[in-house]
Amino acid sequence: MADDTKYISPEGLEKLKEELQERKTVTRKEIAEKIGQAKELGDLSENFEYHDAKEIQAQNESRIIELENLIRNLVVADKQVGATCIAVGTSFTVDVNGEEKKFQLVGGTESDPMSGKISNESPLGGKFIDKCVGDSVEMETPAGTTVYKVTNIE
Repeated sequence: MADDTKYISPEGLEKLKEELQERKTVTRKEIAEKIGQAKELGDLSENFEYHDAKEIQAQNESRIIELENLIRNLVVADKQVGATCIAVGTSFTVDVNGEEKKFQLVGGTESDPMSGKISNESPLGGKFIDKCVGDSVEMETPAGTTVYKVTNIE
């Protein structure tokens, strides 16, 4: 049975809470105003502005439900300082063909590979879990096998 636990950092959780609050207060109010203005234009059956505003309202409400479920079900993974092996929340350095790369293992909702945040749910991120300094990870790519050697854990 696979581990379906979803992780997030305290900072990531705070961002989700801020987005939820924004959508519940500001965005809902703006959409309600657009619907009210569109209703004043008359016949609702052919009123593009009304139907567009209702679609935006449905999307906002769906996102609110999604955020509430995420916040309720995510596990907060504090940044791992002084860890000897890699876990969610750990920052670490690897050597890839003589080039040093820094990563942080994060939950799927915070993944941003361009800034070095790799998800524990990704093929590469999953391979780093429980690896320690000196351990190597191999990743098959279209160009061949790439070897990542863990050189430092912060």
